Amino acid sequence: MIRDERIPAEELRRIDEEIRADWPTGADVDFDEAIAYHESLPASKRFADVLEEATKPLLQPRAGVPRLDDQVELLEYLHGEGKADLLPTTIDSYTRDNEYEKAQEGLENARESGEDTLNGFPAVNHGVSGCRELIEAIDAPIEVRHGTPDARLLAAITFAGGFQSFEGGPISYNIPYTKRHGLEETIEKWQFVDRLAGAYTERGVRINREPFGPLTGTLVPPSIAIAIMLVEGQLAATQGVRSVTLGYGQVGNVVQDVAALNALQKLGDEFLPDEVVVTTVFHEWMGGFPPDEARANGVISLGGMTAAIARPDKVITKSPQEFQGVPTKEANASGLRTTRQVIDMAIEQEIDIDGIAEEQDLIERETRCLMDTILEHGDGDVVQGTIKAFDSGALDVPFAPSDSARGAVLPARDDDGRVRIFEWADLAMDDDIKEIHGARLSRRADTEGRDQSFRMVADDVDAISDGKLIGRPQNAGDV
Repeated sequence: MIRDERIPAEELRRIDEEIRADWPTGADVDFDEAIAYHESLPASKRFADVLEEATKPLLQPRAGVPRLDDQVELLEYLHGEGKADLLPTTIDSYTRDNEYEKAQEGLENARESGEDTLNGFPAVNHGVSGCRELIEAIDAPIEVRHGTPDARLLAAITFAGGFQSFEGGPISYNIPYTKRHGLEETIEKWQFVDRLAGAYTERGVRINREPFGPLTGTLVPPSIAIAIMLVEGQLAATQGVRSVTLGYGQVGNVVQDVAALNALQKLGDEFLPDEVVVTTVFHEWMGGFPPDEARANGVISLGGMTAAIARPDKVITKSPQEFQGVPTKEANASGLRTTRQVIDMAIEQEIDIDGIAEEQDLIERETRCLMDTILEHGDGDVVQGTIKAFDSGALDVPFAPSDSARGAVLPARDDDGRVRIFEWADLAMDDDIKEIHGARLSRRADTEGRDQSFRMVADDVDAISDGKLIGRPQNAGDV
């Protein structure tokens, strides 16, 4: 039975040797030599330092292509033309599923054809030397972004390759991503990732860890997302991580999003140990985008305005081509510039919006309910509490594909467009909070002249892609 306990040094070495044998490039990892390499990097490439010392929100896109030269060119473009402050390397799907042979075939095909035959950068196949070529080519910090339930080899190679930030976690890269891996399995494997990051940190190389805040990206109630961020932050801290960036995905209502980001920082500082530097990242809208690029830029601009008010440490940007899939580098850079324009215009203004403090208080109360039930389920141990709470339904995520979550909780927007919970199932929450959600959803139903039902949920899922925030029926369009 796994618990929230630090992996002993001898166990870390044993697992490290075992997983590095999974693919030939693993043999090139040398921990002591990697420490020396990191120490040789200039201050401009030290991810945690650049992020934590920023005075306004830093911008970072998503981007990954299979060939090294193309990845360098792409990141140079986003850094130069898009003015990205931080850069990503998004990993391909085969690597995320630990299918390194298929990733190798895709890489070789890409080299021969000149086409992007993979949907990301196969870092394991490029190995330590390839990762270092990328790190050395770009004068900005670069993060590994992926979606991998078992990210152990990816972490070993990319850390040794010079990357100093690594996205994901055992819950946020399980519940929204996979049916094949149980929660206990992914927690155990991610304990290695965090312990390896902690080992680098203990030698003076702070590896930033960033749990994936948007989860399923579809109307996730803020308190559920924040509770999972706190758990993943605590798990990382236990293993020695000292730089944690907690994530949150935009839901579209400015009051609720600002309140949630404020609560995320406050609760992160409260629940994580004092020795951990807590930063926050705001993900622009992760749901369906309008097909029209002008309307898509409107969605991006709303994200920029929200970031200007809430001032997270980092913003993950979107492009006006989200509806089409992978954007061109030009469109990707355009999303960066749109976000920066809005932030730079708005951030020096004093923008006061009624309702933020009240909404933040509600989010904090909900989050504390969930954190309390996790600790109760685990008799004080956050690992066992998380596993048992998901199993009982006391902790849940809407629209989750994973068998580790019931996916029985259903959200819907209230009359202001704030995400509330329509179907609680067995989610642990105080009765008075449930009454608040019910009353606000009832007010919307009255406004629209219909009963509360799953139809509201379905309408809200598609609303932004249809050019609205709230999925109101056509006959309620004038309300």
